[in-house]
Amino acid sequence: MTHPRWKILLADDEAEFSVLVAEFLRHEGYDIETVGDGVAAMNLLRQKTFELVMLDIAMPKVDGLEVLSFVVERYPESEVIMLTGSNDVGTAVECMKRGAFHYITKPFKPDELLQLIQRALEHHDLKQSNSAMASELSRLGERMELIGKGKALTAILDLARRVAPTDTNVLIQGASGTGKELLANFIYRHSARAGKPFVAINCASIPDTLIESELFGYEKGAFTDARSQKQGLAELANNGTLFFDEVGDISPVIQPKLLRFIQTGEFRRVGGNLTHHVDVRMISATNKDLQQLVEAGKFREDLLYRLNVITLSLPPLNDRKEDIPALVDYFLKQKNPKGTPKHISPEALEFLLQYDWPGNIRELENVMEGSMIMADGDIIGPDDFLLPAVLRRHRTTGHREDPSSIVPLKEVERKHISRVLHHVQWNKRDAASLLGISLKTLYTKIATYHIEPE
Repeated sequence: MTHPRWKILLADDEAEFSVLVAEFLRHEGYDIETVGDGVAAMNLLRQKTFELVMLDIAMPKVDGLEVLSFVVERYPESEVIMLTGSNDVGTAVECMKRGAFHYITKPFKPDELLQLIQRALEHHDLKQSNSAMASELSRLGERMELIGKGKALTAILDLARRVAPTDTNVLIQGASGTGKELLANFIYRHSARAGKPFVAINCASIPDTLIESELFGYEKGAFTDARSQKQGLAELANNGTLFFDEVGDISPVIQPKLLRFIQTGEFRRVGGNLTHHVDVRMISATNKDLQQLVEAGKFREDLLYRLNVITLSLPPLNDRKEDIPALVDYFLKQKNPKGTPKHISPEALEFLLQYDWPGNIRELENVMEGSMIMADGDIIGPDDFLLPAVLRRHRTTGHREDPSSIVPLKEVERKHISRVLHHVQWNKRDAASLLGISLKTLYTKIATYHIEPE
């Protein structure tokens, strides 16, 4: 079965032949454009993206072999089928060695052409998936599921299921570690675009000077290191889902270009003059209050309206503690799939239920992983958790402390961060992972609390 998103370019100098083939393929549901020579084909390829290019070997001005080389070098994501006469079969085989998907000899039967086109487009989708989604699929395959049956999470998932089948833009709000990307993946898997590319871009981890080229790609020579043309993440996500993580950190310089992209699906590669168009579904996530950023003049109000057609707010773990037992059970199985099973003691579980979890689910995940290492036997107790010692003493002894001896929360946090940094010998990346916060947040807290190596 064909798919209307597949775009085909047919280059052949026989006008009558081109008209017949184009009418036939349009009837089959394909979007096809035709040109009469190799120069016109290369010019059109510079302007538009085609999943499949069909080239006659013998064309005026520039022949099919030269156009093939042009496609393979600049647009390797496109498949190429060579059209050949009976005397050119040897040349067609050589074309396959140079990167063409296959060839077909004129005259051919309509069914033969359809079968070859379907095979080529299946190969195109496979290549696209392998290149754009290899690391993503690996990550998704190992991902943590959205665990819990509490009212807060159930309400969010019900709304997510309702919005998933549409192409509506979704904004996911929530503190760090609450599972925003997991919810984005949940929407993607339940959408009509499931199986198509899911491409994520972390706006907080990419420097402002690089985010435009990362998103929209660049042309050869656009800057010093641009030795060849590169597709951006927007093109790789075509017909799929584009996930903007930490969208609140996107540069004000890029915001107008992002707004235009969301409105029209159009963009220009860095260093290029040609306008490209893609069809993507937008999902964004942030741990910031975008309305406050708008009021502070740091975020465009019209961009916010485009992003948050539907807003889903994930509650912090402290507001959904009824899900902690299920999460703990999941982490115990996930973090030790083949080793000796470990269990958590009732006292340890009670401790976890009493803790406030400023780092949310990510912190719980890291605490459980650490506890499995710290526990000497099969049972995990309260003392096996890498959490603030002052809180552990209070929770496990069960006695009420004198109010005058209670330590302020900020001091608890300062000491906890200092302890973790010492534990990992000031490896900040490891410390951030154990704390369940971003590296950027850790640096901020180190500066705020004036923490220094002992």
